Amino acid sequence: MIKQIPSHEIKDYIKNNPKSILLDVRTKEEWDQVGKPDGEKIGLKAHFLSLEFGGGIVNENFFKEFKDLNINQEYEVLTMCGIGIRSQSAAELLNEEGYNCVNVSDGFTGWENSGLPTT
Repeated sequence: MIKQIPSHEIKDYIKNNPKSILLDVRTKEEWDQVGKPDGEKIGLKAHFLSLEFGGGIVNENFFKEFKDLNINQEYEVLTMCGIGIRSQSAAELLNEEGYNCVNVSDGFTGWENSGLPTT
């Protein structure tokens, strides 16, 4: 079972779990039109890798592209999408491959509503 964390708890979470990274799995269009989380400002390295390309088209190379990011398996991967659904799927996929994942349950919407930094 994937652990769930709301955005307003992220700052405290990464203080207690400094080996954490953020993986935003939304589409390029979402990043360009809605914005991106600026994890660097709170000490959380962020990566951006689409799980889907829009219109329900799945990124068949998702795991290969994730592996290309060279994220050490001792890091916790906080997955994020718009509202927490696609990121749950991404967390489950990565968890099956041995990564410890935590789903940001309220997604980028919650990130913004919590006043966390964006670009």
